[in-house]
Amino acid sequence: MEDSELLRYSRHILLPEIDLSGQEKLLAAHVAIIGMGGLGSPVALYLASSGIGRLSLVDFDSVDLSNLQRQIIHDTSQLGNTKVSSAATRLADLNPGTQVDTYPEKLSDAEIDTLIRGVDAVVDCTDNFAIRLKINQACVTHQVALISGAAIRLEGQIMVYDPNIDNAPCYACLYQNTEELDLNCATTGVAAPLVGIIGSMQAMETLKVLLSFGEPVTGTLLIFDAASSQWQRFRVTRRTDCPACGGAN
Repeated sequence: MEDSELLRYSRHILLPEIDLSGQEKLLAAHVAIIGMGGLGSPVALYLASSGIGRLSLVDFDSVDLSNLQRQIIHDTSQLGNTKVSSAATRLADLNPGTQVDTYPEKLSDAEIDTLIRGVDAVVDCTDNFAIRLKINQACVTHQVALISGAAIRLEGQIMVYDPNIDNAPCYACLYQNTEELDLNCATTGVAAPLVGIIGSMQAMETLKVLLSFGEPVTGTLLIFDAASSQWQRFRVTRRTDCPACGGAN
């Protein structure tokens, strides 16, 4: 590690949970962030600033004026540009040592599978349940950690799938019939700081999974109610009939 990196990451290196060896692991890590909106913004900013060596950003959308209320990685000068190119520009200024790969298109199932096969962790910041289930299936198939987050109105949630933990439930163990759950902030609204809270938590959980410290929320659905500032934890068990990770699969 060069002197400039020792200085940049000095506050991490002081932590016994990370230390020099842990920071070197982060510098060698490759993380995919799928969705560069309200959740993906703080995730990308904090993972890049933390020293993740390579980030793959996936989003087919472009920056719109309505995004700027909560998608803090973008700014007014980027209106009309793709979200991944906007994010890449910001991340290059924040930490030029992080390699950023961009995917400004809607990936096919095969392309999602190929991408996830080559990373150390996936952070799901999408707002579509069908896509979430496809991402989850690829993570289960290739035994890649999945850090999933969601936020709508005044409520957010986080769940982690870690294949290194025996009998860890996946996202599909919790959500299977999702037709009634496809909500989005364009029609229901979302408080701006809420996505910052949940996205920051996703970034923290990603570091914990990559470095194997603390207690990631694997097998736990963590729900935050912004109106009351309360967190609730619900245990999730692996389903033997789960179409993604069940015994038959």
